[in-house]
Amino acid sequence: MNLASKIDHTLLKADATEKEIKKLCAEAKEFGFAAVCIPPYFVRKCKLWLADSNVKVATVVGFPLGYSHTPAKVEEARRAIDEGAGEIDMVINIIALKAGDWNYLKNELTSVATIVQLRGGKLKVILETGLLTESEIIKACELCKEMSVDFVKTSTGTIQPGATIETIKLLRANLPKSIKIKASGGIKTKEFALKLIEAGADRIGCSASVSIISE
Repeated sequence: MNLASKIDHTLLKADATEKEIKKLCAEAKEFGFAAVCIPPYFVRKCKLWLADSNVKVATVVGFPLGYSHTPAKVEEARRAIDEGAGEIDMVINIIALKAGDWNYLKNELTSVATIVQLRGGKLKVILETGLLTESEIIKACELCKEMSVDFVKTSTGTIQPGATIETIKLLRANLPKSIKIKASGGIKTKEFALKLIEAGADRIGCSASVSIISE
């Protein structure tokens, strides 16, 4: 298995510099990572830096807390796609999810998925599973299935726990094969990455990508 091709090489810290992001892109090309996941500010530049490669540009929407209003998320996603992002990692409105406001969430997912997918992009919905109960995770999976998103992602990486084997198995049991799973949050070793893939993850999001591949 080509592990590198399943990794989103990630740098989302608030004080990321252009030098660091440029290095991230160079590493992604060198090792053949699936994508770089970077702040929206750098999307246009990353698209240029990665123009001679197959590495995708991924960025975040509603990050990291998820409670931006739906029109704000739609505009964030539209701008990111227009500037060159191919994949959007959007934090679901966790407050609405925990409140059981399904109509709000259906509107949010439909609105963002439409703007992303009609422009040829992929939408990854971040659930922040460390804040959710098992029943809330299952309900979120039902919503994502109904709204035909492209990926369901475990975590932002800012709240613990992040990705776990048990959570990936729960997601896989409640999602169709057409919806892929991205594990993220606290993935620092090759052994753990491989266990997550064995449990059902299709993509791994991490900042320790180079050290994982170099193990």
